[in-house]
Amino acid sequence: MKFKTIMMGAALAALAAGAQADVKVGMITTLSGGGAGLGIDVRDGFMLAIEQSGRDDIEVVIEDDQRKPDVAVQLADKMIQSEKVDVLTGIIWSNLAMAVVPAATAQGKVYLSPNAGPSALAGKGCHKNYFNVAWQNDAFHEAAGAYAAGDGSGNAFIMAPNYPAGKDALTGFKRGFGGDVAAEVYTKLGQTDYAAEIAQIKASGADVLYYFLPGGMGISFMKQYAASGADIPVIGPAFSFDQGILGAIGEAALGVKNTAHWSKDLDVPGNAEFVARFSEKYGRLPSVYAAQGFDTGLLLASAVAKADVSDAEAFHGALKAADFQSVRGDFAFAENQHPIQTIYMREVVKEGEIVTNRLVGPAAEGYSDPYGAECKM
Repeated sequence: MKFKTIMMGAALAALAAGAQADVKVGMITTLSGGGAGLGIDVRDGFMLAIEQSGRDDIEVVIEDDQRKPDVAVQLADKMIQSEKVDVLTGIIWSNLAMAVVPAATAQGKVYLSPNAGPSALAGKGCHKNYFNVAWQNDAFHEAAGAYAAGDGSGNAFIMAPNYPAGKDALTGFKRGFGGDVAAEVYTKLGQTDYAAEIAQIKASGADVLYYFLPGGMGISFMKQYAASGADIPVIGPAFSFDQGILGAIGEAALGVKNTAHWSKDLDVPGNAEFVARFSEKYGRLPSVYAAQGFDTGLLLASAVAKADVSDAEAFHGALKAADFQSVRGDFAFAENQHPIQTIYMREVVKEGEIVTNRLVGPAAEGYSDPYGAECKM
């Protein structure tokens, strides 16, 4: 699926006259298939931020990676070689990021990650052209592990898909948890039938279940888990219990706690306005992915206001300054250009007829990933 080039404000007139927009952005994200909701939210949040910034010198070209690494690589090559983009963004999945980001940054292109945060790009594989505006993959999971341990859980059943983000997820949870692990299970990416895993969970003797299954995987699992009569309490990351996911899971998720760096009821400057604008424009509540896309757009707009993209050193400095009001509250980049931020605990509740999340409180304040010490820029 190919999306039409989207241009903002006066950039349209400039291009019609034969001039080039000052900054050209290539967005490669997932807009079809089982993970489409995630990419759509990132795209919509990003475009809302560009619109809100009022900048008429940013052009965005959007393409659908179909959640396929080979397609993502082809699109990145086209955007770099033919479209001549200055900045790339949009990738949801860590295996696609690993296929695209190293080659793109090596060619001098800036990559702003609005989601995927593989550990390989936070440590030894860090790069001056790579900025992660979301999190390093371990973050939500490590905070959840610490919360579970502090809540009295001593034996956990943990599960995630068998791909880089899944492995980072369970590594992070174990680091924060420190207790016994009844079983560590890796499922197939895209799996929808979890009968075997649920039987294993019920027989495990664990006192808490932690799973990371983003997109349609989490929807399928939670519905099947609730229907099975299993009674082991569930904790997860926002990726398994975010707004778009909850709309499909429904009341089966009530009471589940999940970690996130953002919540629609987070009381920080600009957040209520973001929720209202997003809801009015798109007719749905924003998700964590939408918030990440929005912050990524705000970061880019703030850098474009300060520096010319052709001056690499100045543009990098403007990005690193992170001079924007994040809807997450305090936000800064660590030395490996990954976020320093607070991770919160949320709980799934019902507000009227809507199943959603409410903020419980901080789970990890001032969190920075553990891989930065290995980063040598």
